[in-house]
Amino acid sequence: MYPSRLRAAQQLSRQCARSFTTSGRQLYSSSTVPAPEKRDGEKTVEITPTEPAAVVKQAPNRAEVWSRSQKPRSEAMTGPRFEQTNFDLQPQPYSAMELIHKQPVKWVHERIVACDGGGGPAGHPKIYINTDKPEIATCNYCGLPFANEHNRKHLESLPQTSYPLQ
Repeated sequence: MYPSRLRAAQQLSRQCARSFTTSGRQLYSSSTVPAPEKRDGEKTVEITPTEPAAVVKQAPNRAEVWSRSQKPRSEAMTGPRFEQTNFDLQPQPYSAMELIHKQPVKWVHERIVACDGGGGPAGHPKIYINTDKPEIATCNYCGLPFANEHNRKHLESLPQTSYPLQ
């Protein structure tokens, strides 16, 4: 390729990249509607755009991010791919961090319990959990709670636990 054509192609690619750096939400928030010109004997009606939602929650049960590498939902969903996106219609799954604490404790009689997350392709590697201590032991992968039956009275006597004791 000739150097002049190469320079022209590079310049064109830079211009194309710049044209897609603003999302629809950024354009919408910065746009203004010009006032119509008033003619003799006509009434003017001012049109004001409605403001988009101020806060877009990460999940219905979680307002802020839960990881340092995670962008807020309003920043993560920007760019040309999401220009026409209406966030009110998008699915917002619940945060698993709070849902796992609604799982009841599995009471076991063994000292060591194996957890594979349900097995198969939807599971995780099998790990072994020690339930000797009088506390709720959780799986490091899926967060399921286990406790030894011998410690039931102690755990039920506690004022509050992070998992339901059913």
